[in-house]
Amino acid sequence: MNTKTLFYILKRIGLAILTIWVVITVTFFVMHAVPGGPFLSEKAVSASAQAALEAKYGLDKPLMEQYFTYLKDVVTKFDFGPSIKQRGRMVIDIIADGMKTSAKLGVIAALIAGAVGIVLGAIAALRRNKIIDKVIMVITTAFVSMPSFIMGSLLLVLFAIHLMILPANGTEKGGLVLPIITLSLYPMAYITRLTRSSMLDVLGQDYIRTAKAKGVSGAKIIFGHALKNSLIPVITYFGPMLAYIVTGSLVVERIFAVSGIGRAFVSSITNRDYPMIMGTTIVLAVLIVVMNLVSDILYKIVDPRINLE
Repeated sequence: MNTKTLFYILKRIGLAILTIWVVITVTFFVMHAVPGGPFLSEKAVSASAQAALEAKYGLDKPLMEQYFTYLKDVVTKFDFGPSIKQRGRMVIDIIADGMKTSAKLGVIAALIAGAVGIVLGAIAALRRNKIIDKVIMVITTAFVSMPSFIMGSLLLVLFAIHLMILPANGTEKGGLVLPIITLSLYPMAYITRLTRSSMLDVLGQDYIRTAKAKGVSGAKIIFGHALKNSLIPVITYFGPMLAYIVTGSLVVERIFAVSGIGRAFVSSITNRDYPMIMGTTIVLAVLIVVMNLVSDILYKIVDPRINLE
């Protein structure tokens, strides 16, 4: 690894840390600026009881003191504190439990979306303006345009209710099949269109025409030159996409009753569970920032001609 590459990586890591700090700071102060509080929904809570609860969770202290205390705990101990609504449980434990399911859903969905999207995109590019190209484009346009809650509901009605070949509840055996399909359809369609567009551009380059003129085999041109160079924009999209999917789609987890991190995040917002909101937001931000960093570094591996500046 040369000095320039090392400097680029260190600079990106510094920017990543700065981004995460900004997310923590903005989320913390915006969350506390919203009218209301986590104990307003408690039944028949007296003023003294509410004061005791606020003291227990440190919410009676000045806002800046709360902020610096929270920041110190996160940085030094990676401690998000206890959940206000799920009494007796730490936020990090709740997130870890939710991530077991969400990570499984996300990784499988991302791999399916990437593999199928690249293959379909390459086929569409190589058969440009043919029937198969038009069919692929129509289908992917529909998937890109259709919201996940509509797609999830359609799959639920078709395969779980009418055909009864797959369970509707994500906690049952085979219950993750429909959520995985739902989560993978949009990114798969987007990657298909991205690969097709990028590959058509590469196939029109001078070096591809030169390779054909020299008698290089079609397979080597496609897999050794065209497809490899077409993957750069896909990698750009794949990193953040993986981070987004791994956290679990909030709507999809609700539709299929999947106990993932998305479901816990929605509950924390409705319940005004401050530590849970902060914890899930930080985890999501870290995933997105890290995957963006990995994507940038992978550029150099896929195409050594790219200069990291």
